[in-house]
Amino acid sequence: MEMPVRRGLAALLSATVLSASGLAALAGCSDTGKSPVDPAEALANAKTSLDETTGVQLDLATEELPDGVDGLKEATGVGTHAPAFKGDVVLLVNGLSLKVPVVAVDGLVYAQLPFTTEFAEIDPAEYGAPDPAQLMEPATGISSWLTEVSDVEEGDRVRDGDAVLTSYSGTLAGRTVVDSIPSADESASFPVTFHITDDGELASVDISGPFYGEGGDVDYTIELTDYGTDEDISAP
Repeated sequence: MEMPVRRGLAALLSATVLSASGLAALAGCSDTGKSPVDPAEALANAKTSLDETTGVQLDLATEELPDGVDGLKEATGVGTHAPAFKGDVVLLVNGLSLKVPVVAVDGLVYAQLPFTTEFAEIDPAEYGAPDPAQLMEPATGISSWLTEVSDVEEGDRVRDGDAVLTSYSGTLAGRTVVDSIPSADESASFPVTFHITDDGELASVDISGPFYGEGGDVDYTIELTDYGTDEDISAP
């Protein structure tokens, strides 16, 4: 009577092992990971996506600027490939944060400065800020960073809400960064991390370095959303 029982237990154990193996295989098949993509190809594809879209919502920010430095704390608005930008910037001037409506188009920057009611042409360099429209210039703006970066390494895939992002980290030469952010130190190197969606779109950039000379390093985060935004931006 023991043999049938033993055989029955053996069959049950065998079935359990096979079932577990099957579940493991199914789990492997349901993995959300993508097929490996060469980092250079992934970055080049992200550049193409950004260059070909009509416009994006662009948000740039840093938690803080070094003591005694006047410069750009935030920029939020719509960027297009005119190139043009329309939105608000927050400048740190003499220790005070000033939120200023800005329109940048045709190589000129207009701002409605505090205590004024109309836009006036300004030189953003006087405030330690770049022309925000130049961030959207394909040849010298953010998208150029994607193909100028060196020593690229692929990082982890992380979920951000409904999106899954792959990170790519590397180094940008100061001569590349200064084309879009003129206050940057041309002789320095800037560590940078790009976060790219499974759709091949650049979602955000983390970049740090001496953006204001010897004042100290600044960490900027640039987020790009609402690809396909279409807005006709003109001088005020």
